[in-house]
Amino acid sequence: MPANFPPIILASKSPRRQELLSLMGLVFKVELKDVDESYPSGLSPAEIAVYISEKKAMAFTADDEIVITADTIVALNGEILGKPEDRRHAQEMLKKLSGSKHEVFTGVTLAKEGRIHSFYDRTIVYCKAVTAEEIDFYIDHYKPFDKAGSYGVQDWWGIVVVERIEGSYTNVMGLPTEKLYNELLKFI
Repeated sequence: MPANFPPIILASKSPRRQELLSLMGLVFKVELKDVDESYPSGLSPAEIAVYISEKKAMAFTADDEIVITADTIVALNGEILGKPEDRRHAQEMLKKLSGSKHEVFTGVTLAKEGRIHSFYDRTIVYCKAVTAEEIDFYIDHYKPFDKAGSYGVQDWWGIVVVERIEGSYTNVMGLPTEKLYNELLKFI
């Protein structure tokens, strides 16, 4: 790693975020805290992502470590598509995403010694139309119940259904790595 970063805590159970930080060459440990992810009404998708990311960061009191928290929001025509509650909910979301474009926002917060810095990234994702059978195949084989919008861009949905994106690919995975790296350099 070109920069000399202090110890890092990644406050996320997401295997994708952990993989992305590792691919960035960062040394980190994972620590989790239970945080209420509710948010006030009237916030834009970007504001929601940052708000929840900051709530997650506030749960930590790190002094000599940088805490990285993140929250990813999928928005379709202003509607927030969170993690599906069950199979039927996942089917409904994927049907909505079929043949349309949507936005993915990831809010990221860096915290250290009482300082907090937050930012977000936005990516537009275009999906081709898919059948109910394809949606069921995807749910049966990829179990997208832990993903905002009920899909992962790094699996079958991203390879077969996503036609193109405008913006950061890693943002759609849950962590805008190129932006994160630059923000970390400014933060340390």
